[in-house]
Amino acid sequence: MHIASMVTGLLLFMTTAAVAQETRTAPEDYQSPPATIEQMSWLVGQWSGSGIGGAAAMESWLPPTGDTMVGTFVQQTGEGGIRFTEHMYLVEEEETLVLRLKHFNADLTGWEEKDDMLTFRLIAVEGCAAYFHSLTLRCDGEDGLLAAVRMKSDGDEISELVFRFERVD
Repeated sequence: MHIASMVTGLLLFMTTAAVAQETRTAPEDYQSPPATIEQMSWLVGQWSGSGIGGAAAMESWLPPTGDTMVGTFVQQTGEGGIRFTEHMYLVEEEETLVLRLKHFNADLTGWEEKDDMLTFRLIAVEGCAAYFHSLTLRCDGEDGLLAAVRMKSDGDEISELVFRFERVD
């Protein structure tokens, strides 16, 4: 009986470890810390890896133009077509960083309304990692990028999508 309890405990630990959260959240009144676009220079480049359902995904970040870095994300279908894309701006604003993005279907129709976008407020920059409210960008191993986003489904269930990329440039 004791061995069965140990195995059950180990399985519970392994299951819990496998679902460790990569993203962080902060209350509405949270004051973002000071940060500059230069702190994100490690993100510049082309990244490729797996995304939703194991299908290929790519992310690209251009060097800063003034106080803004522009990024794109492409999520492919399992057959190699475009499932959706994102257009992202990482902006230095009020002495901190904000990440804004818009989603587009394969036919370039937008998910968000014309003038709307998703905005992620900075929680912390820690070396080779930037934690925004519900979104994380951080180094992953020797030359990888981890991008994670916390999402709410139709049933109000909160889940986290984690993308792992390798540098390709």
